[in-house]
Amino acid sequence: MADRLRILLAQINPHVGQVENNLAGILAARAEAARQGADLVATPELSICGYPAEDLLSKRAFVDACRDAVGRLAEATADGGPALIVGSPWAEDDSLYNAALLLDGGQLVAKRFKHELPNYGVFDEKRHFAPGPSPGPVPFRGFRIGLMICEDFWFPAVAETLSESGAELLLSINASPFEVDKQDLREAIAVARVVETGLPFVFLNQVSGQDELVFEGASFILNADRSPALRMAGFAPDLRITEWQRNGAAMECTAHPIGPEMPRLEKIYRAMMLGLADYVNKNGFPGVLLGLSGGIDSALSAAVAVDALGADRVRAVMLPSPFTAEISLADAASIAAALGIRCDTISIEPAMAAFDAMLKPVFGNRAADITEENLQSRARGVTLMAMSNKFGDMLLTTGNKSEMSVGYATLYGDMCGGYSVLKDIYKTTVFDLSRWRNAHFPAGALGPRGAVMPERVITRPPSAELRENQTDQDSLPPYEVLDAILECLVEGEKSVDELAGDGFDRATVLRVWKLLDRAEYKRRQAPPGVKITARAFGRDRRYPITNGFTRLAR
Repeated sequence: MADRLRILLAQINPHVGQVENNLAGILAARAEAARQGADLVATPELSICGYPAEDLLSKRAFVDACRDAVGRLAEATADGGPALIVGSPWAEDDSLYNAALLLDGGQLVAKRFKHELPNYGVFDEKRHFAPGPSPGPVPFRGFRIGLMICEDFWFPAVAETLSESGAELLLSINASPFEVDKQDLREAIAVARVVETGLPFVFLNQVSGQDELVFEGASFILNADRSPALRMAGFAPDLRITEWQRNGAAMECTAHPIGPEMPRLEKIYRAMMLGLADYVNKNGFPGVLLGLSGGIDSALSAAVAVDALGADRVRAVMLPSPFTAEISLADAASIAAALGIRCDTISIEPAMAAFDAMLKPVFGNRAADITEENLQSRARGVTLMAMSNKFGDMLLTTGNKSEMSVGYATLYGDMCGGYSVLKDIYKTTVFDLSRWRNAHFPAGALGPRGAVMPERVITRPPSAELRENQTDQDSLPPYEVLDAILECLVEGEKSVDELAGDGFDRATVLRVWKLLDRAEYKRRQAPPGVKITARAFGRDRRYPITNGFTRLAR
């Protein structure tokens, strides 16, 4: 019986729907594994088709294409080189399963189907898949591998079955989306599985951006004594050979050096970079453009875009009105210069005058109000969308989660665009990220080192500049208060009474709650953006637009 096993963990970036490209990426990982003398290559959950494939899984042609790719990968293993573990949808007995497939010697030699199907938050696997039976271990070249698929490792039942039926190690293939504090939870769950079974544990995750979701990789191994043996890269593809030795009845992975944990703000920033880069590149956009106001939101959005795509693929536009301060124009120019991006200036005054003249016959002598303010924002939106249409670049919106929570945004104005990197970032975190980026250079960034925005962009009171001497705090509570309340209402689902009991001013909480409730129709029309928190608007939080429930206000 063999006592040594070499497994290459392929933390790769699948492209949803691009089955041929995904197949090529798996074969490239296998070629590297062969070069390094590996026995087995493991790839993430649904690596053949990408995750989540959503209703593509309802197309028989799509499922058939995945099955054909699996067959070709199996044929590739006939050369006697490394075996493959791949994830794929698998139709069998009139059901569709989320499968982990072992390919070796030119054949499909073992199948295991996901037992625990998540159906909460961003997950809707019960819509597409049938649950598989609790699996037994997979025999492989004298070893018994306890193969698990993502959600299977979050509960004890599958690991217990694998342990009791003779597994020597637990290998979990995953497509586990990023949330800012989720890695600590994953590792805690993994420790629990190790303690319960006495077996070493492998967590293999994909790395990619897929619409709102980011998958950060950060794969890891724990030995049976709970000591970390490996931590793979975060937010970047990684191929890593692992050496396993059987000592008596126990398997042990040779330990790799473990670097420090990535700081929280860096995780958020790099998630934003990865989400934007994959959205732009996988959808075939040549680059992005955005309105650069001189404020902190557009400054941070521009910095993320340059770091993700490079300065030559980012274009900025200043769109001044009579209410735009000279300091804003100067700061916008400084930001563009620091980032090395092209920045055009297009005044919206002619558009404002045209709208005034056009609407005068129907508006009559009514006093100017928020209507005219919104027309300014919409004139900017029309201008930016015209440039997007003409040049092919995707328009990047710059609104943050605080604004989107309370509807402090203009439909068909500053909400125009195809993607938002700040959609799940509260304003207070925008400040923190801006200071962090000025002081740090993120790994993998394509932008410049050093500060990317003037300090006064961070310290100056935020303003939409739609009327004289306007600031955000004219309409909203201070952001420190607003964000604390919103986090309790959105992530915590607390009631007004609970927050008042926690010490918040009840009138302020009630006002914020009403704004949050009324703005649902705007959020439903907002572009997608990177999910950062445990409760992002969109797939995570699905409230009805027409909603008469008011008990939370009491």
